[in-house]
Amino acid sequence: MTTTSADPQRPGTRVHVQRFGTFLSGMVMPNIPAFIAWGLITALFIPTGWTPNETLATLVGPMIIYLLPLLIANMGGRMVYDTRGGVIATIATMGVIVGSDIPMFIGAMIVGPLSAWILKKVDSIWEGKIRPGFEMLVNNFSAGILGALLAIGAFFGIAPIVTWLSSILEAGVDWLINVGLLPLASILIEPGKVLFLNNAINHGVLTPLGVQQVEESGKSLLFLLEANPGPGLGILLAYTFFGLGIAKASAPGAIIIQFLGGIHEIYFPYVLMKPILILAAIGGGMTGIAVNVAFQTGLRAPASPGSIFAVLFQTAPDSYFGVILSVVAAAGVSFLIAAVILRASRKRDLAAGSTGDLGAAVAQTEAYKGKSSSVLGGLAGQKAGSTADAAGRPLHNIVFACDAGMGSSAMGASVLRNKIKKAGIEGVTVVNTSIANLDGSADLVITHQDLTDRARSKSPNSVHVSVENFMNSPKYDEVVELIKSNDNEVTR
Repeated sequence: MTTTSADPQRPGTRVHVQRFGTFLSGMVMPNIPAFIAWGLITALFIPTGWTPNETLATLVGPMIIYLLPLLIANMGGRMVYDTRGGVIATIATMGVIVGSDIPMFIGAMIVGPLSAWILKKVDSIWEGKIRPGFEMLVNNFSAGILGALLAIGAFFGIAPIVTWLSSILEAGVDWLINVGLLPLASILIEPGKVLFLNNAINHGVLTPLGVQQVEESGKSLLFLLEANPGPGLGILLAYTFFGLGIAKASAPGAIIIQFLGGIHEIYFPYVLMKPILILAAIGGGMTGIAVNVAFQTGLRAPASPGSIFAVLFQTAPDSYFGVILSVVAAAGVSFLIAAVILRASRKRDLAAGSTGDLGAAVAQTEAYKGKSSSVLGGLAGQKAGSTADAAGRPLHNIVFACDAGMGSSAMGASVLRNKIKKAGIEGVTVVNTSIANLDGSADLVITHQDLTDRARSKSPNSVHVSVENFMNSPKYDEVVELIKSNDNEVTR
């Protein structure tokens, strides 16, 4: 296991950025089915849709103006203050919706959590001071009065500011498109993705802006800036042909998961093994965007997950050729750049004794940080009391946690679940969730090494294991042995 020397109460800048990005995407991702439903209705029934229907097309406007922002606000409020936070967030967000003539996704992301936080602070003023029997009366009226005030404040104060901010952002995007510089966005997007900010970039920034463009023109290129599976496909193809060791052997399987399944996180470790490969991702991303700009393509709604199937499903009727070409071109360019890099460093890697093993990359990374690569050794080195003597307690509840809780963590949980089953171990549950939903009840938490600090702060009393690759980590075998040694029931 990888242990971190950093104080969990004092996370670094990267952790703060990841946490903020996760919070933004956390408001949108659970509501992706609603976006897909809206995108499907839009694609089918608007005048330029596949089967125009004037009556059913009336669903499009109310869904984008009211339903989607209110869902986002409610989720943001619940993340801050559970059900009461969700209710007051929804009330207050009506103020920014009615106070503006554009879809208020950004407004919902601001007002929703802020309203819940204010209510939480207000409730704390008289917490424990209410006479028995009056709790419901005080709680309901305080939230109702505060909600009304916040809605009015959002109408007059927040809505104009968010409208102005949205116009600035939209004008900036339009300017980049008009001057042909939009491909440069990949310089920020691609490095951000491999640092596990992909969901924050896509769902926290690009999706709100893209939805506004769909309302105006029926499609948006912004949905493709991060979701294009081409750059990742090209890098994995390069590893398939020119990689070494386990990286080469595992790349074909990763292609299926990334390109068809839409779980882009699967290729991030391959880039982190050789960071210069970020140039391949940037080159592929820029190429894909340039093709989409040239052909004026777009999607009707977000493609989530970023599978080629999801991308094609949401593609506007007039954009299929350009979108497919953008994926092929992005994959081709990233493949060529990655192939050159891997070929150029092949002799040096072999001379240095590197086999391209993902496990070796983990050990090397941890050696640079002065950390233990062993799960068992890491447990022995944990601070007394911080894990409740983890090395000796049974580990019945294992949780895989990632940024969104739906992609890479689900794959890792499946791999470990199969290993535990083959080992004949019973009484152990293996589930996956987002880091934001960790509640401290897990005996063992497994995360990508870049996310462990955040997971530790959310579940400080759990045992924490860091992995480089959710699909191919050698630490899973160590975890199985650890479970056996800690008196879990083993079927003989």
